[in-house]
This record gives sequence, structure tokens and C-alpha cells, in this order.
Amino acid sequence: MATDSKAGSTTLPTTIVLAGSTGSLGLLIAHHLRQRGATVRALVRPSSRASAEAESLRLQGAEVVETDYSSVADLTQACQGADCVVSALSGLRPVIVDAQTRLLNAAVAAGVPRFIPSDYSADFTRLPEGSNRNFDLRREFQQRLDQAPIQATSIFNGMFMDLFTGQAPLIQPAIRRIVYWGSADQPLESTTMVDTAAYTAAAALDPTTPRYLRIAGDVTTVHDLQAIASEVMGQPFKLLRVGGLGVLETMIKVTKTLMPAENEVFPPWQGMQYMHNMLSGQVSLPILDNDRYPDLHWTKVQDVLPKRR
Repeated sequence: MATDSKAGSTTLPTTIVLAGSTGSLGLLIAHHLRQRGATVRALVRPSSRASAEAESLRLQGAEVVETDYSSVADLTQACQGADCVVSALSGLRPVIVDAQTRLLNAAVAAGVPRFIPSDYSADFTRLPEGSNRNFDLRREFQQRLDQAPIQATSIFNGMFMDLFTGQAPLIQPAIRRIVYWGSADQPLESTTMVDTAAYTAAAALDPTTPRYLRIAGDVTTVHDLQAIASEVMGQPFKLLRVGGLGVLETMIKVTKTLMPAENEVFPPWQGMQYMHNMLSGQVSLPILDNDRYPDLHWTKVQDVLPKRR
């Protein structure tokens, strides 16, 4: 495939197989792939073929392909002639390890040259095993991916910025507090889901991507969040340090014992594990690849916070 001097600028039509296409991130990736002129082959389970999400994909111009994720043969047929397989699958072991492994085997069998796994997270390669259940599953699949005869690229985007006032509630407008553990000076990388999808689409069309790409729409400390929230919302925010990281570890253990919810993808203790990973600095991204695709623009934290009334 020909490219110009800028990484990722394709000059020939490219076919991308997109798994997990009906999820929030998958729909966004499909949108940005289509904006870049790619042919998108969106894989959907039989139960989703008539869903509103599948119809949205069709309206965007994607080819919606009903696929049995339990069948390598079915997945191999769906991958024929593709230039890259992009996974945006979400789930636990049956999905992240088992279904992605079948998708990987199908991509290899179909001769697809490149594979982007469903990572889209903090850089879990820097974490010890056992510190985050969902990261452990991705690490297990990563080991299989690295042994396969295919060019792989993982995209690490820190945390989804959209969660700052949601599942990762550092910013608490109701009490005008920034709630945190550990150090208020620890840099935190975050990227919106939209920006992550746009970058993934560019990377999918770029045959020269390295094994890892690391991005951050914004890098902020807790002190930065305090200043940003105060400015955007028009009211002074204060810091509320709940305790050190050891306190957070204890909270994780207690929450996991009282509310194990092991079959949920994001139980409360899982989000707490993610916050510990971020606030510990273990997943900090010292080098960013934001400038790889110069046409992209990055959303900042102040852009996602509710504005003053």
C-alpha cells in the first residue's frame, strides 16, 4: 500500500475489519475510518444485526457483516482481503482473551497484515500482575498476540477523559472538591473517547505503526484539575485528600470483598484499581505520539467539564 511522506496518509482504498463495532468506541472508530475514506467491514453478532447501532453503521456506509465470534472459520471468512483488523471488543475473559484470540487466529489465517487489539487504556505493560483485573486479561492476550505472525499495534491513551466526572469521580461539582489519594502533583494522562477513536482510525490506515502508540489529550495533576474546575465552573474548588495510596489499596480490598461482582466488566473495585494505577504514576507516559498524525486536534479537560451557569 502506498503512503505519502506523512505517517498514516494512505493513497489507496483500505479495508478495515472492525470488531466490537456496535459499542460506544467501535461506533466512533467506524465513523472516523469512514471520514478517512476507508472501507469498513463491521462485524456484528447475530443478536445485534437489527440493532440501532448496526443501522447507524449501515447509514455511515459500513458493510455490516453478521459473524459468529465462536467460529474461527466464520471470522476468517470475514477477514478475507482486509488490510487491518481493529478490535474494540469489551468484556471479560470470554471476550478479551478467548474471542480476541479467535479473531487473531482468523486474521492470521486470512493473511491480514496488521492487528490493533482492544487495549485503549493506561500503559499496563508497566504494571505488576494482579494490580488490575482488566489489565491482566489484556496482558494475557498480548502474550498471544506477540507470538503471532502479524504486525501488532496497541494504543495507550491513559484514561478516558469522559470519566473524570463519572466513573472516575475525581472532580465533584456538588461539593466543589477534587477528591484524590496520594500526591496532588502526580501527572495524569487522559484522552476523550472521540479523540482516541480518531487516532485509532488514523493508525489503522498507517502501515508503519510501531508496536505501541501512546497518546494523551491532556496531562494534568490534581492541582491542575483544581484550577481548571474553579475556572470553568466559576466557583472555587478545594482539594480533598482521602489518604495515601495504601488507604486506597485497603478500600479496593474491602470493596472487592463486600461487592465482588466478578462477572461485571466495571465493578466499583475495578474503577478503584484503575485510579490507583493512575495516581501511583506507574502507568505514566513519558513519551507521547500525539504528533504522529498532524491533522488531529486534542480535547482538553476544560472542554469536557460542565460550564458555569
